[in-house]
Amino acid sequence: MLSTIVWGTGNVGRAAIRAVEAHPALRLAAVLVHDPGKVGRDAGALAGLGADLGIAATDDVDAALATGPRAVVYAASGDIRPDEALADIIRAIRAGAVVVTPSLYALYDQRNAPPELREPVLAAIADGGGSLFVSGVDPGWGNDVLPLLISGLGGTVDVLRCQEIFDYSTYDQPDSVRYLVGMGQPMDYEPPMIAPTVPTMVWGGQVRLMARALGVELDEIRETVDRRPLDATVATETMGDFEAGTQGAVRFEVQGIVEGEPRIVIEHVTRIHPSCAPDWPAPPDGQGAHRVIIEGRPRIEVTVEATDEGGNRAAGGNATAVGRLVNAIDWLADAEPGLYDALDVPLRPAIGKLGRKQP
Repeated sequence: MLSTIVWGTGNVGRAAIRAVEAHPALRLAAVLVHDPGKVGRDAGALAGLGADLGIAATDDVDAALATGPRAVVYAASGDIRPDEALADIIRAIRAGAVVVTPSLYALYDQRNAPPELREPVLAAIADGGGSLFVSGVDPGWGNDVLPLLISGLGGTVDVLRCQEIFDYSTYDQPDSVRYLVGMGQPMDYEPPMIAPTVPTMVWGGQVRLMARALGVELDEIRETVDRRPLDATVATETMGDFEAGTQGAVRFEVQGIVEGEPRIVIEHVTRIHPSCAPDWPAPPDGQGAHRVIIEGRPRIEVTVEATDEGGNRAAGGNATAVGRLVNAIDWLADAEPGLYDALDVPLRPAIGKLGRKQP
């Protein structure tokens, strides 16, 4: 079995612990945490498994990597600490580990990543013999392998559109929701997540990846952003109240322009309450979904709803994104050391998992 470390125990890390524990080819070797309050706690408790796994969380990175893990699931955030995340990941690669992570947006499309990001990773791979595969948590498969698969079912394809449509009222991540996305902020507040060039920085790699797979040249990548205020104050269970007049919904697109027209589009529609922007696309049950739409002949629409952690859709999206990463580990371990993207790594069936249960 492949000894595997999970680094980080937030929304992504919890799902990663569960995914590693469920995988028949992987063995959870250690869990790394930053919060002193989590040090010493059992991994099973941190992951919400309801049973101990006999692995106590630690903040000793050196000791964990010194054990020679075959793989590391890097689940710590890279949103506001990209340099630190890159340094951590390079450290694990130099230790000889296969690293999978959603934390380095620019490496979704690793072939076109900036040299200052790509070259240190390649140097670490050459020195340590590890590998790296980066795929998004929004989730990556919804913006690359799924739409590409579905596009092959049509006769003609005019527009390929990937949508994430979510109600954030049950999302237990107030800093991201309020400050990165801007929910509950005055309408003159500029949320960092949708500031000019940021959506392209985050999702542009996936647009370029799909263009490469489809064999088309992009003229450019464009962004559109729309925001709506709340008509009335709304209360959430996890993040408190959001006042009337503040931002209640945001919609943006990252558009791949082909011959002057938007042909490859990644769109996010996010609300803090279903009553805000009712004319925008909505998920089937009001909570959240990922959708791929192929405008062409025939027109094809596929909606994916995933739930986890008591029926939470945001947690379900995280879990499927993590599943894509964790389920790639044994394939990557058999492959040559290298820097991989979603077009390199196959989407694989649940080999050996049918009927397996976690504690």
